[in-house]
Amino acid sequence: MKLISYRSGDMQGIGVMVDHERFISLRRLIPDLPNDLRFLLDQGKATLQRIAEAIVGNEGDMRIDQVQLDPVIPEPHATWALALNFQMHIDETGLTTSPDYPQIFMRMPISVVGHNEPLWCPNPAIAKIFDYEGELAVIIGRPGRHIPVERALEFVAGYSCYNEGSVRNFQGHNRQFGLGKNFERSGSFGPWLMTADEFGDPKQHRVITRLNGVEKQNESLDQMLFSVEQVIHYLSTGYTLQPGDVIVMGTPGALKKPADYVLEPYDSPKNPGRTHMKPGDVCEVEVTGLGILSNLIVADPTEL
Repeated sequence: MKLISYRSGDMQGIGVMVDHERFISLRRLIPDLPNDLRFLLDQGKATLQRIAEAIVGNEGDMRIDQVQLDPVIPEPHATWALALNFQMHIDETGLTTSPDYPQIFMRMPISVVGHNEPLWCPNPAIAKIFDYEGELAVIIGRPGRHIPVERALEFVAGYSCYNEGSVRNFQGHNRQFGLGKNFERSGSFGPWLMTADEFGDPKQHRVITRLNGVEKQNESLDQMLFSVEQVIHYLSTGYTLQPGDVIVMGTPGALKKPADYVLEPYDSPKNPGRTHMKPGDVCEVEVTGLGILSNLIVADPTEL
């Protein structure tokens, strides 16, 4: 199944996609279910099975162009994001990381929007380097602590696409990346959660990022330095993972020579391979077999 979080006016809901445009409103089909996907996942596999059985033969009653899509999990208990989890990204940045432990930071809900919602490019007076990062998102389906690597995928509800938009100038202010990874409406998450049984093995898929239709990233997920299983095991060592928790698995480098990478604004001739995002651009993140997350880039409308 492919599950979305959406809003229609003041109403929050969960939908099940029947194709890339039409969906079934669970609010209408099964009114007693939660209207927040995080809390629906907390009800366990039996509820997902109930939904799968209830939608058989249903052709859908709504379209995604009739609603506003929220991030797949609108208010996750935690969003854990990985830095430098592909060798090609390490090569292009010149940064170093531990070979033994994943480098992890966190994102706040206010920094993330859903599919087809605009991303806010910072005012150039504040920051001039707003970068895309196409990534795989992993959504936890049930609680777990001290999860063995060999059982880790049993705790995954599903997967999605993530644009881990980064304000590079601010990212470099401290070792934890901090504000540079949490500018308001700088990242996106969607379009839907594809359940783990439908998506299959993450290592068999690729992440692809396009800016204005031009391919900027394209890498196999089997090139991640730390796998989904390893990261789930690592996090669960110190923390009971919760249903609806999100793990964002890191971005590959851009399709260019590492020596070309310079943190320059937008279309600088010093940085021919990695064109930064600016107002008017459209950024797409695709995870093969799953779908495409698309967002228009607009100028931050807030006043200085």
